Amino acid sequence: MSRILVTGAAGFLGSFLCDRLLADGHKIIGMDNRVSGQTENLDEAFENNRFSFYDHDVTEFIHVSGEVDAVLHLASLASPVFYRDHPIKTLKVGALGTHKTLGLAKAKDATYLFTSTSEVYGDPEVNPQPESYRGNVDPYGPRSCYDESKRYGESLVRAYRDKHDVDVRVARIFNTYGPRMRLDDGRVIPNFMKQAITGRDLTVYGDGEQTRSFCYVSDMIDGLVALLESEVQEPVNIGNPDERTINELAEVVLEVTGSESGITYEELPPQDPEVRRPDISKARAELGWQPGVGLRDGLHESVEYFRQQINL
Repeated sequence: MSRILVTGAAGFLGSFLCDRLLADGHKIIGMDNRVSGQTENLDEAFENNRFSFYDHDVTEFIHVSGEVDAVLHLASLASPVFYRDHPIKTLKVGALGTHKTLGLAKAKDATYLFTSTSEVYGDPEVNPQPESYRGNVDPYGPRSCYDESKRYGESLVRAYRDKHDVDVRVARIFNTYGPRMRLDDGRVIPNFMKQAITGRDLTVYGDGEQTRSFCYVSDMIDGLVALLESEVQEPVNIGNPDERTINELAEVVLEVTGSESGITYEELPPQDPEVRRPDISKARAELGWQPGVGLRDGLHESVEYFRQQINL
């Protein structure tokens, strides 16, 4: 049994990770300031006496008494709606929050896992994107607060590894979906689900031929745990290499929901990436991990959750 701190615990991924680690027998300290996280995501965790929760902003000094075996830093404003509304907070979580949690890992001699993002590759000129690709990112662009927060975070993790011998892990997370996503977070699957279930036209930006790769949440959690339990101290892509156009995704959502909604097209937001697909060769070889849930199956598993959220 390990004692593990999870920041961003009330978020989409953070809450599922807490549930998984509790199921594996660990003691979990969940931390979240609930700017975008929702404590109802932790309803199952709160029923476990090995779970404790702290309402705390990770950009402020973090004190945890007793031993800590691992620090998992998932706190971030990862959705477009939130990081555009809170650009400075997003940068502070990536910079100060990463600094504070790394400091705790150093003090406790704990393993440290940082959840980075495929956005470090920007609008890639290489497809699929391997970990060796250095990206095509605009540091002054409309998405830069999120992209640069994660790029800086990765650099800080590397510095603590090299300077203080902290045992680190870096997960570059690609598009992930499933229950517990917020309907208002601006990401394409919640948007499409909400529109399809309520009978409104699905909004596709641009011509819909831009691509994304969607990983179901249970696969993502398996990947993060496999990385945590490994000894890989370099960044690893965690995502599903099944690349789909947004038009394809829209058709699958309509099929899965049984919706008769149409599709309308609007102007593409500036610097929206044209392609996104992980090269997961490293995850397969070094973690023994690859996703197993197909897009239709994952969307089927998610529909009821979105219906319930709409009917609240």
